[in-house]
Amino acid sequence: MKRVIIFGNSGAGKSTLAKSLANIDQLAHFDLDSIAWLPTSPPQRKPVEQSKADIDAFMAENDQWVIEGCYSDLLELLFTKASEIIFLDLPIDQCITNARARPWEPHKYESKQAQDENLDMLLAWISDYEGRSDTFSRSSHQDLFRRFAGKKTRYTHNVGNR
Repeated sequence: MKRVIIFGNSGAGKSTLAKSLANIDQLAHFDLDSIAWLPTSPPQRKPVEQSKADIDAFMAENDQWVIEGCYSDLLELLFTKASEIIFLDLPIDQCITNARARPWEPHKYESKQAQDENLDMLLAWISDYEGRSDTFSRSSHQDLFRRFAGKKTRYTHNVGNR
């Protein structure tokens, strides 16, 4: 049974790789961004328990999946269910290049213009990846990778389509 977790910095290519794996291997795809936030302005994280209920519902409906996100606290909830993890540990400058080139993400933004208006904040967020110590940080992702006992892969450059 194939159950893959993909994580890394914003702009690392998590969605691109997850969509590719979902298509190739006929896996259900779940982006944690879709359930991690409350619909508030400014954005606020949902309580982990609420996000966990959404994750559990997704897993109850899907035997094989690829789940992607940057939320170590949510990803850790999946460790006992995952068959493998992929850590996209790209250089920050590559993540910034990718973020500048990303297509409109309608599940996150009501328009391409709204997405573009958020770009400066996103680029600052990406740039701070190594300096943060929160659930979104490189150090928390490295810790997840180190602790996972199953099959694991770490990419330090764009992986493209598999």
